[in-house]
Amino acid sequence: MAKTKYIFVTGGVVSSLGKGIVSASLGKLLQARGYKVTIQKFDPYINVDPGTLNPYEHGECFVTLDGRETDLDLGHYERFLNIPTTCANNITTGRIYQNVIDKERRGDFLGKTVQVIPHITDEIKRNVKLLGTREKFDFVITEIGGTVGDIESLPFIESVRQLKWELGKDCVSIHLTYVPFIRVAKEYKTKPTQHSVKQLQELGVQPDIIVLRTEKELNASIIHKVALFCNVSKEAVVQSIDMPTIYEVPILLQNQKIDEIILSKVGLPAGATPDLKQWKEFLRLKSHATKEVKIALVGKYVELQDAYKSIEESLLIASIYNDRKLDLNLVHSERVTSDNVERLLKGMDGIVIAPGFGQRGIEGKFVALKYAREHDIPTFGICLGMQCMVIEFARNVLGLEGANSTEIEPSSPYKVIDIMEEQKNIVNMGGTMRLGAYACTLKKGSRIYEIYGRQNIQERHRHRYEFNDEFKKRFENAGMKCVGENPDTNLVEAVEIPTLRWYIGVQYHPEYNSTVVNPNPLFVSFIKAAKTIRDENQKTKGE
Repeated sequence: MAKTKYIFVTGGVVSSLGKGIVSASLGKLLQARGYKVTIQKFDPYINVDPGTLNPYEHGECFVTLDGRETDLDLGHYERFLNIPTTCANNITTGRIYQNVIDKERRGDFLGKTVQVIPHITDEIKRNVKLLGTREKFDFVITEIGGTVGDIESLPFIESVRQLKWELGKDCVSIHLTYVPFIRVAKEYKTKPTQHSVKQLQELGVQPDIIVLRTEKELNASIIHKVALFCNVSKEAVVQSIDMPTIYEVPILLQNQKIDEIILSKVGLPAGATPDLKQWKEFLRLKSHATKEVKIALVGKYVELQDAYKSIEESLLIASIYNDRKLDLNLVHSERVTSDNVERLLKGMDGIVIAPGFGQRGIEGKFVALKYAREHDIPTFGICLGMQCMVIEFARNVLGLEGANSTEIEPSSPYKVIDIMEEQKNIVNMGGTMRLGAYACTLKKGSRIYEIYGRQNIQERHRHRYEFNDEFKKRFENAGMKCVGENPDTNLVEAVEIPTLRWYIGVQYHPEYNSTVVNPNPLFVSFIKAAKTIRDENQKTKGE
């Protein structure tokens, strides 16, 4: 295909409609037709990236292969398309303005007055087209964050308007809106959609396709009404109905031929409809799973829906491949004490100790780990979760009273977790951690080596602190083995207790590298161990 085609996805009426899932689903459908597809997210906030944002503000921070801290939607893109993302896949207003101001300071504009139009919009357009020109993708899908009508989104919408004019048939605009159901009147109302499209039209953008977010299927008269008042054909009004899981959305959209509509609008032949065999097999496994596996996720942000999104999705996917329904129990680490830990964790088939930063809720993680270790419950520590495993073991097995991380207690007498050497003089917090994919060499004969099935792996990181090598021999002599190391720095990447059923901690984030068609082996193995525990316990009860 000679020219890259560009698809823009905007949202209206309310936020959090699922633009990311719709974008990922479109990408999946086009990818299934043999096209090379990527997706990028444009966020209208001033932060340069989400790396310094509290999860209460923005949910999970996803890390790309090349170490960019990004929006959580990029996790959906990777899980659906099974391709890695990079820094070019997430752009914020902050990065756009930073780039333009840097150019102005260098004198690149030759003394001209720097303005939103054309300088900011030109920078947005340059970033939109960067993936298509540099990596030669057939389709670049761009999701515009926020809601049409927001002041901060205006430069992005203006850039879409200009690109539609410049690119002609190589550009498609999709607008996602919400159709509310008024229970008293027992009616779905299309007026918010009409107003949202009108706002978009007033900004110079006529959507080619409208996707209606709705709880239940809409009748033909509603579809006709939306088409008539929004200047699109009836075939181009597509419904995104609430589904049991996000992974059913591609099939829902394929059944409404949205991929064929897009191909028609950019002048490409549709051809035969892809069977999505592997994807449908995954959904078949999900629908046939009847037995449950009960997992506790212990963290300090569990009350937030998206704080641990990639971990939750990785657990769900791994459960499906283990023929199990995931029963995920969110346990707030700040509320875990030695008095209530048994009530909170008894009956769990597996326990995940979540990543994070800071002191809040850390003692509860130590209590949960002590209980899991002493009761031989399959336990998975991720990033800070691995560090907590090390600290708990140091205190309760090695007898190092007051052992801690310098992040939590700088004056600890036993700094079993210490700040990385290259991090000691860092002042700016944004984008300065150990970020992105790094190599790890696994110890032959270890459980984690058997899980991966190879010695050399690459996983993504997001941390400042590390296992203190000074204590390595003491840990290994007492039974906690260091089984994964960075080949260049000897940084300990993984620990395990081989005498327990499944007790593994990793400094990296395997959830960033787990997709629908290629689940991370650590999650699959962890759920398998938890499933075995559940089956054994139920068999014992039956006897």
